[in-house]
Amino acid sequence: MDALAQSGALESGAVSAVELMEATLARIAAVNPRVNAVVSLSDGDRLLAQARAADNAPRSGWLHGMPIAIKDLANAAGFPTSRGSPLYAGQVAEADDQMVARLRAAGAIIIGKTNTPEFGLGSHTFNPVHGATRNPYDVSRSAGGSSGGAAAALATGMLAVADGSDMMGSLRNPAGWNNIYGMRPSWGTVPADPEGDMFMHQLATSGPMARSPADLAALLDVMTGIDPRHPLSTDSPATLPHIDRAPKNLRIGWLGDWDGAFPYEDGITGISQAAMVQLEELGHRTEALNAPFDADAIWQSWIDLRSFAVAAGLSADYADEARRACLKPAALWEVERGFAMSAQEVQRASNIRSDWFRRATRLFESHDVLVLPSAQLWPFDVSWTNPVEIAGQAMDTYHRWMQVVVPAGLIGLPVVNVPVGFGANGLPAGIQLIGPRGSDGALLQLAQQWHGATHWPQQRPPKA
Repeated sequence: MDALAQSGALESGAVSAVELMEATLARIAAVNPRVNAVVSLSDGDRLLAQARAADNAPRSGWLHGMPIAIKDLANAAGFPTSRGSPLYAGQVAEADDQMVARLRAAGAIIIGKTNTPEFGLGSHTFNPVHGATRNPYDVSRSAGGSSGGAAAALATGMLAVADGSDMMGSLRNPAGWNNIYGMRPSWGTVPADPEGDMFMHQLATSGPMARSPADLAALLDVMTGIDPRHPLSTDSPATLPHIDRAPKNLRIGWLGDWDGAFPYEDGITGISQAAMVQLEELGHRTEALNAPFDADAIWQSWIDLRSFAVAAGLSADYADEARRACLKPAALWEVERGFAMSAQEVQRASNIRSDWFRRATRLFESHDVLVLPSAQLWPFDVSWTNPVEIAGQAMDTYHRWMQVVVPAGLIGLPVVNVPVGFGANGLPAGIQLIGPRGSDGALLQLAQQWHGATHWPQQRPPKA
């Protein structure tokens, strides 16, 4: 059952929170050993006691009595927040992050955490604390990341809805690779905790993941909301009430390989273009577009601003030599790049970001939605650290293989990954539906229309 269906069954009394918790724990016991998506699972008796308490309490929101696991980058009171690093393994959070507190306030029962790469770096979920999360469609392959644990848990029915976060495709790549939906909201609509610097680092955001766009909308509406303590948080209207308002005659632009800048593995272009034909069959107009901005400039802006942000976040760990020795190579590379950067280099990167935002704004005057694949290759070998080439083209950084997600992420645009089917290899893929800032509700309506025509998560769930 989708999350809203479960919620309705709980509200009507057709299912009790205890029954739902028992089913959830049974499914985790049956499936999680194969995919390793849910970590730090709470004691079953304790969770069943919480479910009984939910059955005997007034409903506090649509998530009342529903089990949920939190991505292991966010704090949930009473649970360890390892961030995938030995430096933080076993450290139990004393309080909820704001996003988690909003889920609890809507009635959710936190049951554990979902796996993530170390510090969320790299779109492949593996770490020395909890190990690797495997793709349920082929357990020899990656589930993507950094929300790979959440995506695999959703695909296999261990969770009905999940949170994730996205700096560089972490709500999009794993959603595409696990045949589910993932949404990166407009930046600022899901405010970060009002701690530390709140002005300079505008790249990452939390967002929802689910097996249907309606569930995405329902969870997004819980997560969003202006926080007066955060100067860059923005208000946004509820998206669920209008989710079934099917859009008509949208102008959709296909950005392809960005004039050759993005190499794709065999089959990625074909399955994505087939999805464009399906969008036309739904009554929309599609058009292939030339690259609207210099890809190298976007990439340079991205890696500079990302390293600047990562260095700020990991500066205390890096400053301590003993802790520094525990950082993985990708983290060291990011921090050292960030520390070596001059203020003028950061300013140049921000100028490029501003130029790209202005150009994208003009592009949305003639197009309602832009489309790119959600990943440049199929799920790769779970034993890899990262791909080193795509279609014969060498990757010059640990994350260059995810360049396709950068144009939207750099300027804070909303994006919904929709599943588009399976390749000849039996592996799933997705496309990014990208809209202008503030178009979150409209993108969800298009995704819901797509879901009504395809139902990929329900049509072809994994055998795991």
